[in-house]
Amino acid sequence: MVSQPKQTSLVERALRRLGYVRWRPASVIHRVETIPAGEPLPALAPEAGRAGQYAGVYMGSPWVYVAVNRIAEAAALVPFRVYRVAAGGGSAGEVAPAGAGEVALPEHPFARLLQRPNPLLSRFELIEHTVGSLELHGNAYWFLAGQPGGAPQEIWPLRPDRVQIVPDAVRGVRGYVYEVDGRRIPLDAAEVVHFRRWHPANDYYGLSALEAARLAVETDRAMADWNRRYFGEGMAVPAGIVAIRERVSDADFERIKREWRAAYGGGERKTAFVRGASVEWHNVGLSQHDMDFLNARRFNREEIFQIFGIPVGLFSENATEANALVGERVFVERTLWPKLVRIAEKITTDLLPFYGTGLVGRFDDIRPQDRAQQLAELRLARGVLTVNELRARYFGLGPLPVSARAEVEEDEETPAPEPEE
Repeated sequence: MVSQPKQTSLVERALRRLGYVRWRPASVIHRVETIPAGEPLPALAPEAGRAGQYAGVYMGSPWVYVAVNRIAEAAALVPFRVYRVAAGGGSAGEVAPAGAGEVALPEHPFARLLQRPNPLLSRFELIEHTVGSLELHGNAYWFLAGQPGGAPQEIWPLRPDRVQIVPDAVRGVRGYVYEVDGRRIPLDAAEVVHFRRWHPANDYYGLSALEAARLAVETDRAMADWNRRYFGEGMAVPAGIVAIRERVSDADFERIKREWRAAYGGGERKTAFVRGASVEWHNVGLSQHDMDFLNARRFNREEIFQIFGIPVGLFSENATEANALVGERVFVERTLWPKLVRIAEKITTDLLPFYGTGLVGRFDDIRPQDRAQQLAELRLARGVLTVNELRARYFGLGPLPVSARAEVEEDEETPAPEPEE
């Protein structure tokens, strides 16, 4: 009997190809060894038992699927850029609007790595996976693979339901344990970038939005399942009733049913037969109208969407064009943009230091801008800011050459010609 080769995970393949990496000196990083007796075990989130069910909720609830997909795909569309901060222009850990002293680095090694994080994923897929994991689990993890002592060469997203955090009394996090097929793979703390949402009851793991939406999701799924059974074969209401008032024998009763169904029945059309004296039907159930079924499901949908930050104007069938535009703006400013800032700041503090100091990462600012207000502010600023300051603050551009700056300043000092009468 020939044994089949055992399947390996993406992380194991990355480890096999690139080796187990120590990103920082051994005095700073400690490998996750077998935990001795008396040492703290991997910390578990209070809802860890339900983490494996989040994927099932995503696949089984249409409203959760729509909300998570809209957020993840919208985030993956936004370009990410690396900037170098000049002395006095800000700190390396700051993710702020483009300002004086920042220079874009379109060919930075991390910018190129993000375009192709590993042989199997694109930048869009990596960001989509990361944002989707944050929405469903409240956590997202990147495993960094590369040569010892160097910068990351590949980024592999990890499934949050398979990751456990090993706490440390001094450094907070000693490392991570990735479990797949019953095997536990230890990872150094510096080899994993952990994105997390705020959790009021846990110091290590983020809180999933599904925990807040759990009751609404379970109610909606129960209603959808009831609706499916309502129209099922075993629960269907008959199309009509044939009442035979005269007493007939069993043979005649079966013959009448057979002939009726042969002439008027169908594979899906059900007819009830009653014989003998008067028979009455008493309905003790509730119809969809009695339960206000459609409005109840609509309420569940709106509650789930509100928890995920999807405005009503984006999905309501009664929304006007103005409502849709306002909803789109609210979605970008209050839902999508904070999530992009969270990811960008984590990249700035945990990943970009591998490439040196004075670097910040930032997604393009996609928040809608009031162009009229910007132009009015620019006109006022011309009297108090230099040309280079205007270029840096409002356009994210570097300083002009000395010769070009002199020409611009000369043009500004030249008065405009008087209009001819």
